[in-house]
Amino acid sequence: MNNRIDQLFEKKKNNILSVYFTAGFPRLDDTVKIIEELQENGVDLIEIGMPFSDPTADGPTLQHSNNVALKNGMSIKVLFNQLNDIRKNITIPLILMGYINPVIRYGVEDFCKKCAETGIDGLILPDLPPEELENNYSSLFKKYNLYNILLVSPQTSDQRIRQIDNLSDGFLYIVSAASTTGAGRTVDNFDVKYFERLKNMQLKKPGIIGFGISDRETFVNACNYAQGAIIGSAFVEALQNGQNIKSVVKDFTGNIRSNI
Repeated sequence: MNNRIDQLFEKKKNNILSVYFTAGFPRLDDTVKIIEELQENGVDLIEIGMPFSDPTADGPTLQHSNNVALKNGMSIKVLFNQLNDIRKNITIPLILMGYINPVIRYGVEDFCKKCAETGIDGLILPDLPPEELENNYSSLFKKYNLYNILLVSPQTSDQRIRQIDNLSDGFLYIVSAASTTGAGRTVDNFDVKYFERLKNMQLKKPGIIGFGISDRETFVNACNYAQGAIIGSAFVEALQNGQNIKSVVKDFTGNIRSNI
């Protein structure tokens, strides 16, 4: 069977909206409800954050959500239990995002097997070097039809970008700037030359831009340079400040999607 990520990019060529949230935040049992509401409100792709005690690539908002989720009792085992029946209602691609350390502690093959059983389509592990992926894990991920999405940044050389493009499955995660995650970047802050460089390279994989996408304006602007964009910190912030998940998700996605 085709991976759902491929199916998405085959049927939709632009304005793909991917939303990230931290599993087990704001409350331990919110995970499935958030996924259901995101699909209900037209999100194309969901990245589920696996909380980690030292999330070095994350800004203050996501660090806080990681800490709260861990205190709530979230773990990879708990997450898989929560997602056990997720494919009864959810048809859009689901990606787990986090750090390689907890995956190794869980057991890489056990983790991949559980992903396949649960219906997880891919992984984003920012601290897993491409060489290590290729040498140690690639065959295992392929065995379980689990896509591994790799990141490129403004500092990545053209040669390295092509190597990552060959190794990455599904799409490329285009990091918008060399910084930690976080909302608050404006349209003017984007490195347009970097986006145009990627576009001109005519890479094999489609791209989605992440880091600093926080509202309709930044989403639309990012979609001028890639097939879509990822919103994380701004959504996690909205969850933190809102009382009702249903209305938070509806309002947040409605604002992003308005007039698109």
